[in-house]
Amino acid sequence: MAWRYIAQRALPEAILDWDVPLSLSSNPRRELSGPGSLTGTIEPEYARMRGADGQPILQEWATKLYLEVDGHIRWGGIVTKTSYEGSKATIQAEGLSCYPHGIPYESYMISGQLITPKDPFAGKDKNHDGWVDGKKGTQRVPPPPKPYGGPRIDAFDAFRNIWAHVQSRPYGNIGLTIDQHDHGEKLGAADGSSPWELAWWDNPDCGSTLDTLTRTIPFDWREDHSWATSDGNEISHRLRLGRPRLGGKRHDLRFAGDENIVAIARPEGMGDDYANEVVVLGRGEGRKMARAQIARFDGRLRRVTTVTDKTLVSPTALRRRGELELAGRTKALQIPSIQIVDHPNARFGSWALGDDIRVQVHVPWVGDLDVWHRIVADEISADGTVTLTLRRSDSFHY
Repeated sequence: MAWRYIAQRALPEAILDWDVPLSLSSNPRRELSGPGSLTGTIEPEYARMRGADGQPILQEWATKLYLEVDGHIRWGGIVTKTSYEGSKATIQAEGLSCYPHGIPYESYMISGQLITPKDPFAGKDKNHDGWVDGKKGTQRVPPPPKPYGGPRIDAFDAFRNIWAHVQSRPYGNIGLTIDQHDHGEKLGAADGSSPWELAWWDNPDCGSTLDTLTRTIPFDWREDHSWATSDGNEISHRLRLGRPRLGGKRHDLRFAGDENIVAIARPEGMGDDYANEVVVLGRGEGRKMARAQIARFDGRLRRVTTVTDKTLVSPTALRRRGELELAGRTKALQIPSIQIVDHPNARFGSWALGDDIRVQVHVPWVGDLDVWHRIVADEISADGTVTLTLRRSDSFHY
């Protein structure tokens, strides 16, 4: 495989170096619904690692870094930390989707607001006899209009609005485009009983809010980078949104021991994390705290876990959070990761984050294991191997 690292100034986007002499400390890692990371070193000091302006080419929050393999961009991100020891520079980078973390939300957004209409007869029965003042015997005071739920925002619109807010600020546009389709689920309750609100005076963190949306709806997203022009001088950045998930069941790929799997991580059960019942505690205090309890008994002794999430109000949101937690705690043996080589069974890059793949391996003390797993991360290695991080497909609740 032909590898190279490409450095690009973040503002404005201009290529600084087409072949950064970076030695990996940790393999480039992509994550499903996460930014991923990369760590490397440069040694000794290279004079060319300074730009025409005299500034370091690899500069914190000023340099985008990409891995290109055989003409395709397989990883992209921004340099977030640098350190120096003698002639050695250590570079840490994260996917562009790390950027909203630490950025405050400075606007206001509400979905499903409780609206109480103005009562046109308020104050027109000063003697409280039930009749409109001056119209006794002819016009009674009608009951006040009933409150109702206001406009609601699609989950993906809220996600995009937060990203738009981040990128609209001065020096904040990282060039990331977001898929434009709707999720189909709107935030807040239709009757206004539990509005979803994001208010600047609460000092919310944009990155944390995006993560909470992703987890509680739930849905998937994936960060992709590719050449935007045929001459290979511009790079596009995109967040793909999945409703309710990304990826599919890949019957066309095969992952098997003694074929394309060269190593597996030690199979694991849930251990101390096992639970077949979950209690979810939401907004509120004391007796008024929102609460849900979900159980899925499977013939084993009752084990309970408690989740606290103060952003949750409605019974639907509480239950969904509980089902999501429970799905990841009650399943059987899984393979945490596999290391594979390029093979006709599954060519390099033929899968996508979020895909379900069938893993067939022999495990000592267990025997032959044939279980569908979902790819939640991948790491590319210069030796031609790829490590896939997996979770059992049936541990996801959608």
